[in-house]
Amino acid sequence: MCGNNMSVPLLTEAVTVSGTERETAAVIFLHGLGDTGHGWADAMTSIRLPYVKYICPHAPRIPVTLNMKMVMPSWFDLMGLSPESPEDEAGIKKAAENIKALIDHEVKNGIPAHRVMLGGFSQGGALSLYTALTCQFKLAGVVALSCWLPLHRSFPQAASSSANKDTPILQCHGEMDPMIPVQFGALTAEKLKSIVSPQKISFHTFPGLMHSSCPQEMSAVKEFIEKQLPRI
Repeated sequence: MCGNNMSVPLLTEAVTVSGTERETAAVIFLHGLGDTGHGWADAMTSIRLPYVKYICPHAPRIPVTLNMKMVMPSWFDLMGLSPESPEDEAGIKKAAENIKALIDHEVKNGIPAHRVMLGGFSQGGALSLYTALTCQFKLAGVVALSCWLPLHRSFPQAASSSANKDTPILQCHGEMDPMIPVQFGALTAEKLKSIVSPQKISFHTFPGLMHSSCPQEMSAVKEFIEKQLPRI
């Protein structure tokens, strides 16, 4: 394994679940606001495939406007959770560049971009969508759980140079989500269909599920990963 982790700040602290055999694919999964990579590393371990490496980085700790400027792990500042809320454009773009650096690191270390999948939950899912849709690496797919598309008004123009207009996206959302209502997820799915090939968007909702995950959802995620990252 070559490459310098120090040049990729998010990687030095990231929780990595290594494969149990030769790694031929990677999943980079981003946690939600106030969380760390540890919980999702556990979730990924429960659905792991032996040839896949799972990387769960931690967001930097910053003051978050939505939470009275409290300092907490956050990929970018959040002012509100409605589609009309003002957004931290500079922070979102900087965070996306940091995730692209993680992808670049994997590519330089021998896992081609088309064998790298990006995913996340809530704010992490939002960032994974934005990063993929503005990324010049052609990725294997995107897993977007309980989330939205940041800077949605900038699309489809913002995706003009993206390599992922034909990349499969799995979107999942709890029907009882009080934080990011399922309607926002549905609006996001419709918006995505104007940016990427509509037949590549899968939107699944889960009855009774709040702003969290469930075994049925994780089963859908595992199936999606296995389909887009088959053993080679």
